Amino acid sequence: MVVANPILLPELRVMLAEGDAAGLREVAAELHPATVAEFSEGLDDRELWQMLDAVPVERQAEIFPYYPMPRQVELVMAADRQHLGPLIEWMAADNRDDLLRELDPDFVEEILPLVAKAERHDIRMLLSCPEDSAGGLMTTEYASLPADITAGEAVTRLRSQAPDSESIYYIYVLDADRKLLGFVSLRDLILARPTALVSDIMQRDVIRVRLDEPREEVVQKLARFDFIAIPVVDDRDRLVGIITHDDVLDAVRQDATDDAQRIAAVSPLGESYLDAAIVSMTWKRGVWLTILFGTAAVTAMVLARSPISHPWLVAFIPLVIASGGNSGNQSATLVITALSTGDCKLSDWPRILKREFALGLLLGALLAVPGYLLGLVYAPSPIDALVIPFTILSVVILGTLVGSGLPLLFRSLGLDPALMSNPFVSSIVDIVGIVLYTAIAVLVLE
Repeated sequence: MVVANPILLPELRVMLAEGDAAGLREVAAELHPATVAEFSEGLDDRELWQMLDAVPVERQAEIFPYYPMPRQVELVMAADRQHLGPLIEWMAADNRDDLLRELDPDFVEEILPLVAKAERHDIRMLLSCPEDSAGGLMTTEYASLPADITAGEAVTRLRSQAPDSESIYYIYVLDADRKLLGFVSLRDLILARPTALVSDIMQRDVIRVRLDEPREEVVQKLARFDFIAIPVVDDRDRLVGIITHDDVLDAVRQDATDDAQRIAAVSPLGESYLDAAIVSMTWKRGVWLTILFGTAAVTAMVLARSPISHPWLVAFIPLVIASGGNSGNQSATLVITALSTGDCKLSDWPRILKREFALGLLLGALLAVPGYLLGLVYAPSPIDALVIPFTILSVVILGTLVGSGLPLLFRSLGLDPALMSNPFVSSIVDIVGIVLYTAIAVLVLE
């Protein structure tokens, strides 16, 4: 979220009031676009457009994406139509795609005729890709070369392509049908003999992703091979775009935020905490709280019907169910994280469950010892006190199995494992833990 700069804002308003277009241009040219967005965030829509009008459209397109997405949408809706065509044309393809996805489809269709025909084709192609796919992450601004030219000719061509390319460190080599043949790095191209053919210095084994490949797999590939960018091809192996590391970083950060919110039993906000509407947050938190309230009510009903006739056992209920819930939360978090990062796959479920069972046995034994010592203080006899360690051991093993098994079950159903939130795991373990506690107490004491 961009925060208004209270120091520069009054100075900016003075320039606007005086119509100092030259001063505004100078400030916007000298500062980083993110800084310009930061100190102008406090302006209202009219003032902000007045400031943007003072700078060239290409600079507007650099500054605009640094405003929070809700503010970008407000500015677009408040703008005169003549502002939108040139601005959208000059914006980087991936930033433009992010913005247009947030607008009403009818409004997008209304403003697309303001954009040049070539840009319209790219826009429609990107918008047709699912947001959680490689196509939803890519940009169409890349550098390409044919294979049959020399390194010297290639450098000359790149000078003209560079202003319109998001990244030129990797240059992709294409045939006449735009099929991907290989790639060459800018470093290799500059160091090569000027007469060397691109086909002789390019690398032919190209790691690529498909247009419809899930975003999660794209992120894993880029991280695994440590690329700055990765090419995106269609079903005929034609290059349609590239995904750069900065776009993947944004996606990873957003996915991590969403997963953290799901793990805490909150539906992803989709925007910053302070920008989210109170009603929207109430709904996204309230749905899960209602579900968790229901599971807690089941726990209360099970507890109310349990035949525990020994008052000293009641005091240990919080300790017993907390042990199971906490171990389950640990397992759920570790398994969800491992699935998200690719450290383990769904096919690894036997190893995961065996590992968590062994961990549950060890952790349960670790907690059972102090549990038994505490039980000796309150139980009528050492035999009666065995209820506590036996139950702790059982619920900790149960917690690790439930916490690791439920995310795997969700993944097998094609759902996000993070939906199996920690509070939900705790609630399930609480219910079964009370049943186990009661059963073990009956077996030992009666």
